[in-house]
Formats: sequence, C-alpha cells, structure tokens
Amino acid sequence: MNIFTDYKIKLNAFFKNLENNKIIKLPKKFDNFSVEIPKIKAHGDFSTNAPMIFAKENNLNPIILANIIKKELEGKFSEIVKIEVAKPGFLNFFFNNHFWYNFLKSTDANFGKDQSSDSKKILIEYVSANPTGPLHVGHCRGAVFGDILANLLSFVGNKVVKEYYINDYGNQINQFVKSVYFRILEIKNNTLFPDDQDLYPGEYVIDIAKNILKKNKFSNFDNYDLIFNDLKSSCIEEAMNLIKNDLKELGIVHDNFVSENYIVNQKLVEKALDFLKKKNYVYEGILEKPKGNEVDDWEPRKQILFQSTKFGDDTDRALKKSDGTWTYFANDVAYHLNKIERKFDLLINVLGADHAGYLKRQSSCVSALSENKQQIISKVCQLVKLFKSGNQLKMSKRAGDFITASDLISEVGKDSVRFMMIYRSNDSQLDFDFDLVTDHSKENPVFYVQYAHARICSLFRKNKYEINNEKTLNLDFLNQEIEIDIIKKIAEWPKCLELSAYHLEPHRVPFYLYELASLFHTYWNSGNENDNLKILNENQPELQTSRLFLIKKIQLVLKSGLDILNVTAPVEM
Repeated sequence: MNIFTDYKIKLNAFFKNLENNKIIKLPKKFDNFSVEIPKIKAHGDFSTNAPMIFAKENNLNPIILANIIKKELEGKFSEIVKIEVAKPGFLNFFFNNHFWYNFLKSTDANFGKDQSSDSKKILIEYVSANPTGPLHVGHCRGAVFGDILANLLSFVGNKVVKEYYINDYGNQINQFVKSVYFRILEIKNNTLFPDDQDLYPGEYVIDIAKNILKKNKFSNFDNYDLIFNDLKSSCIEEAMNLIKNDLKELGIVHDNFVSENYIVNQKLVEKALDFLKKKNYVYEGILEKPKGNEVDDWEPRKQILFQSTKFGDDTDRALKKSDGTWTYFANDVAYHLNKIERKFDLLINVLGADHAGYLKRQSSCVSALSENKQQIISKVCQLVKLFKSGNQLKMSKRAGDFITASDLISEVGKDSVRFMMIYRSNDSQLDFDFDLVTDHSKENPVFYVQYAHARICSLFRKNKYEINNEKTLNLDFLNQEIEIDIIKKIAEWPKCLELSAYHLEPHRVPFYLYELASLFHTYWNSGNENDNLKILNENQPELQTSRLFLIKKIQLVLKSGLDILNVTAPVEM
C-alpha cells in the first residue's frame, strides 16, 4: 500500500467533484500535483502543491485558492485532524492515529512492490571493464550501483536484463596480450620483462601467464604473430575469469555478456554504418583539432564522420580512421544498434568517471539509430578514494598501480562494500573509510542497519509471537510519539522506492534504511530508560502484542531494503 498514491487518488476525486460543483476550475492535466512528505515535521503528515498547479486556471493567487480548497475539505474526511495553508500555496494535512493504524495493518509481505501492470523491459549495462585484469575500486562502485539499480527496478515491477559489454577488441587488448606473452617468456626462458613498451604491470599478469602455460595450449612461443589469435583468446578468458570471480565476491551475476569482438566480426559495424548512410547522417570530413591537445604531430585528415551534432552532441564523431580501421565509437554505435534491435523500453548505461565525455555521443547515436524512438539514460559513477587510519590508499602489489575490488572485499567484506558504495549519490565523489566501516557504532551505517535487524530477530527468538487476525488487532496502544513516528517512517517506504526508481537514484534506499534503523534503536533504548516504552510487557499482553506487531513491520521493511542492496540481513550479531 502506497498511501501517498492512494491519497492522491482520493484528492483527485475530491477536486473533480469541486469542479463539477463549479467551486474551482481544473486544468486539462490536473493530476500532476504532488502528495509529498513535508521536509519539516511541524508542517504535517502530507503536503500537496495542488493550489499552485490550479491557480492559473482559476486566475487566483495560490494562497487564496488554497484557503478555498481548505474550507471545502474541512470535515469531509474523518482521518484529517487539521489542514493548514502554507506559502506559497501548499495544503498541509495532519492525520489522526487511526489513519496510521489502518495503514500499518494493510501492509503485507509485498509491501513496497509495485503491483500495477505498468512494467517496463529495461536493459542495464554496467561494469563492462576491459578484460585486461581484475576489477579495481572504481569499477567496484559502478558494479554495485548498476547491480542495486537493477534489483531496485526489478523490485518495483520491471523486467530487467543485466548486461556486461566485453571490450575485447583494440589496442588495449593487444598490449595486454603482449604483456602476458613477455611474462610467459620470462617464466619459460628466464628473459627480462621489458619496461619500455607500456606493458601491464602487476602480479596478476604473471598468474595469467602461469595458468596459460599450465594448460599447455601452445607448444611453441617463438613466433608471436603465429600464436597471437589463440593467445588473445586465452588471455581474455583468463582475465574474464578474474573479473567474474571479483563480481561473484561482490554478489553480482550478469544475465548477458556481449563481446565487442563478436560485434565487429559479425559485420554489425557495417550494418550500423549502412543505416546511418541511408539517413544521410554520415559524411566524409575533417574534424577540428581537439581543444587542449598538446600533440605536436596532429594534422587534419579526412575521416568518415557521424553527424552527432544533429542529435545534441558537441561535435561530429569519427567512425572510420584515415587508415580504414574502425574507431572505438563505431564499434559502440554497432553495439547500441544491437541493443535497440532487442526492443527494450529503456536502456541504461552505467559509466565510470573517465567515460563522462561519452554521454552525448552515446545518446546521439541511439537517437539516430532508433529515429528518436529509443530512450537511453547514462549514469556516471564518480571516483572512489580509500582511506585507512587517516591516510589515502593508492596502490596494490597485486595490481601494480591500483587497488583491486578483491583487496577491498577481503578487508571489509561484501556487505560493507555494497552498502557504502551506494551510500552516496553516484555523481558525488566517495570517500571510503576502512576504519568507519569496521566500527561497531551508529557512525557506521551498514552495522547500524544490520544490527537493527539482528536485534529484532533476537526479540522474536525469545518471545512467541502469534496473531490470528492482524486486521482485527487493536493498535490503540501504540500512542507514544516515537511509535507514531515509526509508523509514518514505514509508510514512506513505497515513496522512497518510487522516487529511487523514477530518478534512478538507489542511494535513497540505504539512507532510508538508516533512518528507520535509527528510529528503532531509539525506541529500543528508550525502553531501557522508561518502563512505559518497553517493547515486552507481560503484564499488558495487548500492549506487548501491538508493539511486537510494529516491530515485525520494521523487520519486514529492513529485510526488503537489505535484499534490494543484496546485503545480508543477519539474525544475530
């Protein structure tokens, strides 16, 4: 039950009745008013901006119109205790306790899930790290963000496909294969690993070389060109095994893996180019020198260009280089054509901070290829900085020049990584503090939320809880301010999910869970100080049952939220 949606429907009918009685006029799209939680508690339980939405149609100041509507509303709904008008034209509603009791009894195991039929088919592409080694911390944030976003969108009723795009084509891969090759020679022939060829450092490259040697796929390593293709396949396979193991440790399993190499070999780039040519979106031209480019040998050259500026990009983009090879962007265009052909309602790309400049060119190619019919949204995850004992961590012995996701998980655990990687908005830099996430205190949000769930579980382990009919339960005993505040916070859960899904902002979920957990801990602790607030009171069985009922609903929401985050909901700690 989403009481905000339900009450909006109720107000909709009321406003329509006012129009029928010629008391107010409604605009054609009159249902675009909001029903929200006021930011300040003193401003009531619900707030609507309807008077501001209707003011123009009625040729009235929103405050005047708000007072007219207020007068009509007063006495019409038994659950409303008070209505206040607030500038610049809000109506603030205050409800009686029975309204909240009835809401609480209406919640069930599906509370928060969207039961409507408005389900979308959504493709989320995330991680998509180059198969040149293990995941680093930057990848880790994007991985967690994409995975939790997918869980969230599924929870509210959408059909979500989780996809990884394997960038297994191009110069980076070639350099990686060469790095492994020289490590193989180092192991077999005791030759020195070159330090002048921009090769990949790190012990993991040695591990990959050893694994390939162990499998005895190649009898002769003397001719690099001869074995390159087979060696490349082996290197990519080994690197993807590393990445998939890291993802598994993070609790992430993708539905699809799509290879860039496959896209190229299946001539999908040519297919995409042909489509763009037919639409006259492709031409031969010369791009301006990139701003800030310090390369002395840059010179103007003719290239095959896509008119991405027609679709909101800052500059047209090269599809084919002067040497006849495809650009990385051309392969990306082909991949997005492949996405479009699979007919999703929404495409979501999760990108790292280093790919922020790709947003406009990706959206422009999707607009061109779909003739403005396909929606794509890109979310950029900003950088992560790691801190321990007040010092920033920058390097890993295993990786050579970055800290791996595996290093992070082994240090603090999957739950802490997933919770904290999503605890800030994706477009904000994240400072990940090792000391904080291992601290058993209120300051550590993941501990505080998990501890709330564990505390509730311990309560029910020690006390038999049986209610034959929750609908007939007398909740009048829940009359303490903290109890009503908890019920109101529980009521916000569907709204939190709705806004999180609509804005693609999964960080709202852990924030909400922390606030709910804080209220629970306050309630629990107040019982230690005040006997009237003890959850367990055998001398007043009806009061005890009511409070256990309330606690059970807290547990339901905490468990649902932690499941969305794929963070453990512990039964004891």
